Amino acid sequence: MVRFGHISGDRMLDLVNTVAWRLGGRERAENLKTFSDVVDWCVESDLISGDEAVALRDLAGQDDDQAERERQQVIEARESAYAALFEDDTEAAADLAGMYRAAIAAADLVRTGDRWQWRDRETDLCLPRNRIVRGLVALTQRDDLDRLHQCEDAKCGWVYLDTSPRRNRRWCNTKDCGDRNRARAYYARQKAKSHRP
Repeated sequence: MVRFGHISGDRMLDLVNTVAWRLGGRERAENLKTFSDVVDWCVESDLISGDEAVALRDLAGQDDDQAERERQQVIEARESAYAALFEDDTEAAADLAGMYRAAIAAADLVRTGDRWQWRDRETDLCLPRNRIVRGLVALTQRDDLDRLHQCEDAKCGWVYLDTSPRRNRRWCNTKDCGDRNRARAYYARQKAKSHRP
């Protein structure tokens, strides 16, 4: 069963979207409520394997406090990436860079087939955060960030790469935010018509 939204066009933007109603004030809801949620998201996003997930859940069961600290650091990394990409926050970018230095220090650069990739030296509670941080920094270096867009719903705040031919995608999901906003606009027009003399 898929628990998280995967509509953005990049799995790291999907991570940014693990907040429901990001711009909704008190309606804002965190979807990564536990370390196990972080592990679930990583599995869905092909960031960790099933075997690694089992090992991580065992480790989390042995140290609840450290698992919670790791969850909070994943959220901190996510929010730093959001602030850097959507608010041009240089301090957030510097925070993300600091996390990146720690993430690459925990891994080796190895060749696998015809590609190079980071290989973590051990499976510990830092593993999801380190892979996420490396992914977030890779996201900031994409050459198509001019297609980065945020849902135009006033409360949603979900983000995505607009790959539509005319670059005119307005909603994270046309069946959700799109339909709701079109209905809202329609009722507003009807109400305005009914109040005309």
